[in-house]
This record gives sequence, C-alpha cells and structure tokens, in this order.
Amino acid sequence: MPQQDEPSNNPAVMAYNAVLILFDVLVFLVKSVYITVKGMVEMVMLPPARDVSGDIVLITGAGHGMGKNLALQYAALGTTVVAVDVNEKTNQETVAAIKAKGGKAFGFTCDVTNRQQVLDTCKKVKEQAGIVTILINNAGIMPTHSLLQQTENEIRKTFDINVLAHFWFIQALLPDMLKQNRGHIVVLSSIAGMIGFKYLVPYCGTKFAVRGIMEALSEELRADPAKPKIKFTTIYPYMVDTGLCKRPYTRFPSLLKMVKPDDAAAAIIDAQRRGLIEASIPKYLLYLNTWFRNLPLRVGQEFGDLLDTGLQSDL
Repeated sequence: MPQQDEPSNNPAVMAYNAVLILFDVLVFLVKSVYITVKGMVEMVMLPPARDVSGDIVLITGAGHGMGKNLALQYAALGTTVVAVDVNEKTNQETVAAIKAKGGKAFGFTCDVTNRQQVLDTCKKVKEQAGIVTILINNAGIMPTHSLLQQTENEIRKTFDINVLAHFWFIQALLPDMLKQNRGHIVVLSSIAGMIGFKYLVPYCGTKFAVRGIMEALSEELRADPAKPKIKFTTIYPYMVDTGLCKRPYTRFPSLLKMVKPDDAAAAIIDAQRRGLIEASIPKYLLYLNTWFRNLPLRVGQEFGDLLDTGLQSDL
C-alpha cells in the first residue's frame, strides 16, 4: 500500500509555505474590502439595466398572477416570451394579450411537476421559439394551515411544484445556455425563504430550498474551469396580491402592505436586467433580514412579534 508523503520539516520549506499562506490571507483581505465597498456603492448606484429585446424568456406559471404580469412586461420590452402553464386556457389568454399589443409570444401547456413533460416541452420551445436565454421559475403553490393539518398530497405537491420543477427546467435549459456561454436563471423564493412563518411550514421549506439550490448551482459553475457567463438571481417577494396569499394580516399596513402584481413583476425584471444576485420586494427587507441574522434569534422573534404580520390559517 503506497505511503503518503509526510510534511517536510525543512525550515526553508516551512518558511516558504508560511509566506504563501500570509500572502493568500492578505489577498483575501484586500479582495474582501474591495467587494464590500463595491457592494455598498451598488446599493446606492445600481448597475445599468441591460437591453433584453434580443432575449427569449421562458416563464412558468404564465397563465395568471405574477407570471402573467412578467410575460406582459417582458413582451413590452421587446423580449420574445415563452409562456408555460398547466392551464392551457389562461396561458393562451396571456399569449393572445401579448400578440394583441404587437409582441412575440409562444404558449406551451405543461405540468411542471412531470419531468418528461418538461423535457419534451423545452425541446419544442427550442424548435419553435429558439434557445431560451432567460428562465424565470415562477410557478408555485402555498397551502396555508398548520403542519399537522397539511395532507401528504399537499406537502408532496408543494415540493413538486415549488422545488423539483426548478431542477427539471434547469436541467433542460442550462446545457444550451452553457454552449452559448450566455443565460440568466431567475427563481422566485420568498420572504418565507428567509424567515419561518406559522401555517407555512412546507412552503417555507420549499422557499429555503430554492435559495440553497441557486447558491449551490452558482458555486458549481463558479468552480468550472470554463468560467461560464451564466447569471443567477433569487427574488424574495413579500406577500403579493395575486390571490395566493389568503387572509393576510399586519400591524403596520402602510409599512408592509400587499405588493401589487405589476409592481412585483417590474421589480423582478429590473433585478434580472441589472444582474442582481438577490433582491427582495420591498428592497429593504433583504438588508433588514441580513441585519437581524447577525443578532440572537430571540431578537428577530421579538421584532416579528412587534410587526405582527403573516397569514391566518385557511382551515
């Protein structure tokens, strides 16, 4: 059995290694200061929004709510829209609304929980519309009641739509993005992907998962020697008034009011066009969460009690 080389005890080698480590630490500190200052500047002076008129954007859940608003607003920017939804009727209504305004759109009916359907649909998209350059995983459901009242079917369906569907679309579309060395993947997490809320245990689990998926995938590609120019954006909306959030409540309605779907869509598109890695709606919630995560958990809980915001059980 081959023996491993033992560390050298040569003083010269040890001194050389120590100098290398010291140099790497200094480089890390310099980079850290630069990145921190750059990040603080970009909080005030955002990167310019790029033109998306030459892009093809695929939006899941495009037949209603925020997905429909995203489709309409992207089309208004000259982007070719690929609308995907399990509801053929409402999805075609989105496509018709875009075409009525002179936009370019394609509609595809697809159950996002069915991996084979997703793969087949993405193949048709490539043949009929072209290579997707922007993917927006928007489709989601949100059963709102206590964990012990959540049925097995509800929990599985929540994870199938809110988490697993992300894998199927990314696996289907990322290869062509890598070949082109161009692409942007946007996912809808939630404030419930940063903070736990009562009556939303499975939903919170899915939205925390989405955050981890994006962070890990970004790291995976960052380690790729080819250094592919694929961008990732994770969005954390507060409650959006699409009908998904039933029975909301808040102590400070002027501070934490329901977000209008068209405002949410505009914020998502702006974050994508500017290449932001993360963005919350409203913007300040991301920074507020980062601050409280540096404090004892109990402080955040007390602040949550002060705000007194969330959803009541729908049962």
